[in-house]
Amino acid sequence: MTSHPCTVAVYSRQDIVREGLVSLLSKHPDKMCLVPMPTGPGQSNPDVVLYDVITLLEDDTRPLTYLVEMTTSKVLAVGRDLRPDLVCKALTAGVDGFFDIGANEKELLKAVESAATGWEIGDPGLDPIVGSSPSDARAHRLGSDVGLTVREVEILSLIAQGISNKQIASRLFLSINSVKTYVRTAYRKIGAQSRSEAVGWAIRHGFASDE
Repeated sequence: MTSHPCTVAVYSRQDIVREGLVSLLSKHPDKMCLVPMPTGPGQSNPDVVLYDVITLLEDDTRPLTYLVEMTTSKVLAVGRDLRPDLVCKALTAGVDGFFDIGANEKELLKAVESAATGWEIGDPGLDPIVGSSPSDARAHRLGSDVGLTVREVEILSLIAQGISNKQIASRLFLSINSVKTYVRTAYRKIGAQSRSEAVGWAIRHGFASDE
């Protein structure tokens, strides 16, 4: 860590998540200093911003886009195991890394510290708690054992939710042929011969389904 407390802001529209993270971090004033979210030019930027991915369900990516593109803060997505698609969406938007909402207090501190001090986020030799956007194989740990890329994980997550290839192309701003290519390579890696087999594999391996 640096010699001064790391400044941290928490962004979540769910009170229980926001207050929970703030409460845990506030127990360590020697290491963490909670500050308001930056909302415009001229405001000081926190060292680290914790961004709750569940906010992306509202289809309003403007706050995340602002944090990634207009601030100097390191942005860590707070992921949900049942919504890997939202983590992938945050990674695609450019967050610096992610960790699971189920992380304990020690893991939470380690995640923030790893971002603030410039460690190699996602390097299992240094910090196994935090996943990193440059590391395709660590796309929220799902599919890492078969080498799925972040984009393949994202597309399989949408397939498991019953989204058609055409809808996936529109949602991810890809051509339909690009989507088909990702689908084929993902199927090859997971050993699926059909969409139903792919959905079954995805559900068995922790991806969210349309249920």
